[in-house]
Amino acid sequence: MDSRFDIVIVGAGMAGASLAARIGDQARVLVIEAEERPGYHATGRSAAFWTESYGGPQVKPLTTASGPELHRLGVLTPRGALTIGKTGQEREIAAFAETYGGIGIEVATLDRAEIAARIPDLKPEWTCGVLELSTCDIDVAALHQHYLAAARRAGVELWCRAGLAAAQRVPGGWSLTLTDGRHVGCDMLVNAAGAWADVMAGKAGVRPLGIAPYRRTIAQVAIEPAAPDSLPLVLDVAGRFYFKPESGRLWLSPHDETPSSPCDAAPEEIDVALAIDRFEQVVERPVLRVEHRWAGLRSFAPDRLPVYGFDPEDSAFFWFAGQGGFGIQTAPAAAVLGAGLLLGQDGGEVDPLPFEPGRF
Repeated sequence: MDSRFDIVIVGAGMAGASLAARIGDQARVLVIEAEERPGYHATGRSAAFWTESYGGPQVKPLTTASGPELHRLGVLTPRGALTIGKTGQEREIAAFAETYGGIGIEVATLDRAEIAARIPDLKPEWTCGVLELSTCDIDVAALHQHYLAAARRAGVELWCRAGLAAAQRVPGGWSLTLTDGRHVGCDMLVNAAGAWADVMAGKAGVRPLGIAPYRRTIAQVAIEPAAPDSLPLVLDVAGRFYFKPESGRLWLSPHDETPSSPCDAAPEEIDVALAIDRFEQVVERPVLRVEHRWAGLRSFAPDRLPVYGFDPEDSAFFWFAGQGGFGIQTAPAAAVLGAGLLLGQDGGEVDPLPFEPGRF
């Protein structure tokens, strides 16, 4: 046995890093990461926004509770989000406003003229919308580096190029074999493996929960005239696209959810073309060229809520996974909740019950 720790966290993305930062000064913690650097997969490929409605009403408490820390850290920049609909979709827009306004999000219903004032060259069929005032851009890299640095200061060790090869249950905890050949013992094993969460559980002999990865595509494009920085995050009420400005360019997505195996996701040309086509159905500004394209995996449990807590069949295995596309914007509150559950302490203001692994 090369080393012994109280807690080993598998995965150094936003989930693993934020949790490690919360618990590092209260336990001997190791974070293991299969890649050469932390945040290579989902964390490094986020569309980077904080929107209280994103993820639905049951995720909203985590997002809202994360806002104060994100503001305090200086990683949020006001953007605003505008969810739009065509003629004939007024009912869907009204339902969106009623749902999210009814749970404390500051929203305003806009008419055609008010939408067109915010989205230049808007095509005439887009006539209704809801403005979500609190939405901000997130500096994802800065947030991730903050948590990694905080974890390091707290004494957490981070081993990269050291994935989990095997985990054997032993009296008092776990005996782990890593892909670099080292052997580690620990009392508690934390699954923050993102798209590999079910795979990692299987290596530990723990029943997988059905956490499934889905590919999401984003393209950075140039348009003429250039995208104004004042443009809000624009989302389709039917969930077919979103786009936002980024340094004079535009980031756009067809809001795809393509089932995938856990992998280093790559964009498909058809999805990039779909994103462009859906954007050009909204505004009279043609895409001149695609400058960059990428894809990431968003991993969902069967009910599309995160999974935080001890496995119901093994009290030394802790789930911290299934954050879908909202893991970045909920990271501060999720880390507080997860640390509280893991260490038997105060888990903050968010009720953990909806996220317990035992619900499956």
